[in-house]
Amino acid sequence: MRAILLILILAVVVLIGAIATGMLDISQTRGARAPAVDVSRNGITASGGQAPAFDVETGTVSVGAKQTNVVVPAPNVTVNRAGNDAQAATNNVQ
Repeated sequence: MRAILLILILAVVVLIGAIATGMLDISQTRGARAPAVDVSRNGITASGGQAPAFDVETGTVSVGAKQTNVVVPAPNVTVNRAGNDAQAATNNVQ
């Protein structure tokens, strides 16, 4: 029960966020009408109502790729033999 409630709360927060950022625009185009209900000796009679209609516009997200050049510095690799570490350290300081 807690998980369902958490999911519903999360869905409402996402919906509010989508509307607030302009990614979702909902406008009602037709209002709702309740059905007409008549009660008589013969029973209950209901004549049709009307469900609301909505116009929903969503934002678009464009994802693409472009070609570009990236300058990568040349690696500086120094290989020292074993036992020559102290000499290499003094050479790099100079």
